[in-house]
Amino acid sequence: MTATIIKGTEVRDKILEEIEAEVAEIKEKHGVVPGLVTILLGEDPASISYVTAKIKTAHKLGFNEIQESQSPDLSEEALLDLVEKYNKDDSINGILVQLPLPNHIDDKKVLNAIDPDKDVDGFHPVNVGRLMIGGDAIKFPPCTPAGIQEMIVRSGVETSGAEVVVVGRSNIVGKPIANLMLQKGPGANSTVTIVHTRTKDLAAHCKRADILIVAAGVPGLVKPEWIKPGACVIDVGVNRIGEKISEKTGKKIAILSGDVDFDAAKEIAGYITPVPGGVGPMTITMLMKNTLKSLKFKLGIA
Repeated sequence: MTATIIKGTEVRDKILEEIEAEVAEIKEKHGVVPGLVTILLGEDPASISYVTAKIKTAHKLGFNEIQESQSPDLSEEALLDLVEKYNKDDSINGILVQLPLPNHIDDKKVLNAIDPDKDVDGFHPVNVGRLMIGGDAIKFPPCTPAGIQEMIVRSGVETSGAEVVVVGRSNIVGKPIANLMLQKGPGANSTVTIVHTRTKDLAAHCKRADILIVAAGVPGLVKPEWIKPGACVIDVGVNRIGEKISEKTGKKIAILSGDVDFDAAKEIAGYITPVPGGVGPMTITMLMKNTLKSLKFKLGIA
């Protein structure tokens, strides 16, 4: 039996509808809307594309969105001053500094300068600590892991008591999604194992997973025979494996592959995400949700 496809675009659209409605309600009751600033240095095409999508989404939701496009030669000191300016701006609830930054700037120093209560990416050490503590301490879970959890829950997959295996140990996906899934509460209460490319008998760990979350960045790493029949498979990998000519535009576009052999795996799994169109659309969505949460914390209605 073919697996149910968990489409990130459909989950995204539903969550964005909920956010838009909530923003309108807060505006009517409190006279304010979420404020989001994005700081971009330089003209990296991938960064510009991502930032443009963030801006478009924020405007559609009724946010006050400020775009700070700066020269790639901006000094570290000037960038830190810009971050501090928005730390002190009461109309701004979320601050994003688009990575990667130029080589002359220390990424960690800049990200750590963001007010943790405006760190809607969830990367500040304070927010990492809040996630580890769990419960009400959590303010802003990192966006991709939060999106993964939403996809699992909204697909009706049972998480309580489930064996969750996370393939990958990155600070952006692997570690935080493992922490989210082992928390007490709805959408979690799972038994979690983190594995990686150095794990002995990786296949055996994967095969016992009720929920298998793969974020290793290795094309086709997880073989179909590693998947437990009926399992929920979340493929976070987005790997460029070649190019092709788009039938629509006639231009070269990347051929993308996940970390899982999708075509074979969908005949074994109960639920599975595609690549592209799976986890990817959820990241900006959860960024918007975190920005809304920041405003709600400020208003005392979170």
